[in-house]
Amino acid sequence: MTKHTVGYFVGSLARESINRKLAAALVRLAPPELELSEIPFRDLPLYSYDYDADYPPEARALKDAIASVDAILFVTPEYNRSIPGGLKNAIDWASRPWGKNSFSRKPSAVIGASIGAIGTAVAQQSLRSVLSFCDSPQMNAPEAYIHFTPDLIMPDGEVTVASTEEFLRNYMMEFRIFIARVLQVLPRDA
Repeated sequence: MTKHTVGYFVGSLARESINRKLAAALVRLAPPELELSEIPFRDLPLYSYDYDADYPPEARALKDAIASVDAILFVTPEYNRSIPGGLKNAIDWASRPWGKNSFSRKPSAVIGASIGAIGTAVAQQSLRSVLSFCDSPQMNAPEAYIHFTPDLIMPDGEVTVASTEEFLRNYMMEFRIFIARVLQVLPRDA
């Protein structure tokens, strides 16, 4: 089976983020055909088209990291019923300048954890709208809004609830299948 590289964004910049724990679990539970690496964005300045003629090194590194992977996984919390500002800023950098959108035709998936009962449903809806505009084919099922409870996921990615572990393992298996299908239909080098 073909190996695919996946870059993942953790939407929260907090070191102890529950979504960082979720990302660790997804890395741990991913099938062996997926090789995951985090795409950092903490050091990006706020985007302005004033930079389009001469991207700063942090923004060039971001675009290079996205270009080097087959697919993107967004693991994000919900801030004020939307996408965290840092994540949106990273997406803005990666999708610019006009005509150099790093997400075009790049398969993506969205998942998130929250202590709230509806998980990250509204943030995911907002992020999906942005990714649609960025021409990123998105895995739409299974929908994944993780209601995070204390000790659900350990810092090393160990999931303590068997049903959640099974769901996350299946989610990553579905993502592998989705990536292969999209790349077969929409090869990036075409």
